[in-house]
Amino acid sequence: MARYIGPVCRQCRREGMKLFLKGERCHTEKCAIEKRNFSPGQHGKDRKPKIVGYGLQLREKQKARRYYQLLEGQFRNLFEKAAAMKGVTGDNMLNMLERRLDNVIYRMGFGTSRAQARQVVRHGHVEVNGRKVNIPSYTVKPNDVVEIRAKSKTNAGILAARDATAHAPAPNWLEVDRDALKARVLSQPKREDLVQIQLNEQLIVELYSK
Repeated sequence: MARYIGPVCRQCRREGMKLFLKGERCHTEKCAIEKRNFSPGQHGKDRKPKIVGYGLQLREKQKARRYYQLLEGQFRNLFEKAAAMKGVTGDNMLNMLERRLDNVIYRMGFGTSRAQARQVVRHGHVEVNGRKVNIPSYTVKPNDVVEIRAKSKTNAGILAARDATAHAPAPNWLEVDRDALKARVLSQPKREDLVQIQLNEQLIVELYSK
């Protein structure tokens, strides 16, 4: 599957907010938003266009897509699945994004960023209900047990990420045992548990519904 391999701090600057794409660096003065809080590019400092209508919807979609580290095709497919489900489409979409396995590993604190958490999954360090799963888009369900595989519990990168994220509380829908490197999915994520950033999912629904 293709993935974005360009400079991620540029994405934060384009959206004008921290998207927490570089792990612990985002919490220091080295963060690009702290040093250069303006759009990237030659005219970034001077160009401050008024954004209305379609522009607002587009920026909100790009913000969500970049926050969860998905390409456009992946994000659009997930939205269409959410739209086909019962309930509020925006809530369904965020619920599905949160329950992706790479995001769950990030929320558990075993990756300092979603990119690192995705790598942990892809390299076969994770199992769900006792079976190895190396698909980042795998969707967990309530009562699923997600854990680092026995042979990977001494992995230096995973342990370093766990220690670096010790200050970050786990979301209410996950019961995390940081010592055992495992977690149980207690329930479906609620809207208030979902994102670290301000996000208006209704604008995304309006954009894709045109």
